Amino acid sequence: MDLGLKGKRALVCASSKGLGLGCARSLADAGVALVMNARSADALEAAAADIRTEFDVPVTTVACDVTTEEGQQTLLAAAGDLDILVTNAGGPPPGMWSDWERDDFIAALDANMLTPIALMKAVLPGMMARGWGRVVNITSQSVRAPIGVLGLSNAARTGLTGYVAGTSRQVAHAGVTINNLLPGIHATDRAVSLDKGVTEAQGITMDEAKAQREATIPARRYGTKEEFGAACAFLCSQHAGFIVGQNILLDGGGTNITM
Repeated sequence: MDLGLKGKRALVCASSKGLGLGCARSLADAGVALVMNARSADALEAAAADIRTEFDVPVTTVACDVTTEEGQQTLLAAAGDLDILVTNAGGPPPGMWSDWERDDFIAALDANMLTPIALMKAVLPGMMARGWGRVVNITSQSVRAPIGVLGLSNAARTGLTGYVAGTSRQVAHAGVTINNLLPGIHATDRAVSLDKGVTEAQGITMDEAKAQREATIPARRYGTKEEFGAACAFLCSQHAGFIVGQNILLDGGGTNITM
């Protein structure tokens, strides 16, 4: 399927590894020029070099902390006019409701709600003026079915979901779509972190922790960054212009809901 994206320009945040890298690679495979961002310059440059070699597309790298105003300004200045924005940030640490103080919630909001909003506010006017644009926010299955130990993520990402619900419907007339991808457990560093927490809490091995979690997923496995990236690329494609303000689960059936 031709996604109709050749020659478009995309900013993919937190794209040196994990789900962000999966999205960057799928967009590059469709002929999209990339602006890739991460905090670690070494990992970012290595990922970008692989993409340039494999897909022969231009890749600009910007190593910065995009949760800060300075980082956002640096990234947006390097990105220029964008056709596609993929927002992404690692989730805050797990814990219990009694563990978190105000500063913990502010940090979660900065990373998982306020930063995506700031980036959208910066790029949406240009997309609307040009009559075409795609925004995909990587959030979490927890916005549909909250996970107790991920209270910080539940709160921040649900706030972003509410913002997107209204904003997406205000920009759709200009050919711009905004949608959210809601991952369940994928084979990324985040899964390793969560499984490690289980090993420490239950005194079991990493393999046992993974098997225990996989048993709760109807697909009986973790997702891959490749299939996640393919879903992102489709939402960015010429075929997805009538998909507006949606929250799309990629969780192997793990979220037991009807809608």
